[in-house]
Amino acid sequence: MGRTIVITGAGSGFGALAARALADAGHTVYAAMRDTGGRNAHRVAEAEAYAAEHEVDLRTVELDVLSQDSADAAVATVLAATGTLDVIVHNAGHMVTGPAEAFTPGELAAVYDTNVLGTQRVNRAALPHLRAQEHGLVLWVGSSSTRGGTPPYLAPYFAAKAAMDALAVSYAAELARFGIETTIVVPGAFTSGTEHFATGGHPSERTVLPAYEERYAGLMEHVAERLAALEPAGTSASLVADAIVEVVGAPHGKRPFRVHVDPSNDGSEEVSAVADRIRAEFLARIGLADLLTPRPSPASQASSPRPAV
Repeated sequence: MGRTIVITGAGSGFGALAARALADAGHTVYAAMRDTGGRNAHRVAEAEAYAAEHEVDLRTVELDVLSQDSADAAVATVLAATGTLDVIVHNAGHMVTGPAEAFTPGELAAVYDTNVLGTQRVNRAALPHLRAQEHGLVLWVGSSSTRGGTPPYLAPYFAAKAAMDALAVSYAAELARFGIETTIVVPGAFTSGTEHFATGGHPSERTVLPAYEERYAGLMEHVAERLAALEPAGTSASLVADAIVEVVGAPHGKRPFRVHVDPSNDGSEEVSAVADRIRAEFLARIGLADLLTPRPSPASQASSPRPAV
């Protein structure tokens, strides 16, 4: 059964790939992006062309995750057009590169604003509807850097992704009794197929950079080369989109809590397995084991066969 889905940051990269893949799978998909009438107008046109060529229900909606008014308006637009909303995919993110010391506190806060607070704005817009209908899926696109290998010069992005992961884990327990599921899809380092590095930011304050260049000259180029060498042949960012499609298509109550898509295997999956097991054991010890799975939705209960009497 097709679902109505909103994907943030869906103009390019994982978001655009997932939007198209989900539409191909028969869902009504809103590829959300900001400035749809300006710098992203060509991406709106590309989505419209894809929908027409493939005869799928792929739409776009204006959504700037930095604005609560924009998030509210986007959700209202979707509900007015379709009458329902089943899945939120938190994909919007911004990457910056450089020595951690070089970034001002304001620049770190800006990365956090996009990657963490942006998810909170979208949740506050969408969750009242999902709670009222007592079913839905909140899918977070995280990063293996949260618990895996972390090369230098990406500290603001890594810190924000770790914060987003912690927020997702807390939300999972708090939404379970409303019948809302949580899945965290964890991509590893993909060196092609996204625009993270191409559109990434850099510190504006340059005075400390020479000291780091003296000791760490060429570090980012070295990291990029080694990461590319770790990727198995044929690795594609579409693997992340495929994982998202599989999660969305799974039955209610059967979706995994965490899915890793990390061809380079930086260790995140092993560490996460321990952390998630400890979380589950602790919730059970304090009498909250029911928070580990979503409450059955009214729709699934209605369609379940009644026991014989």
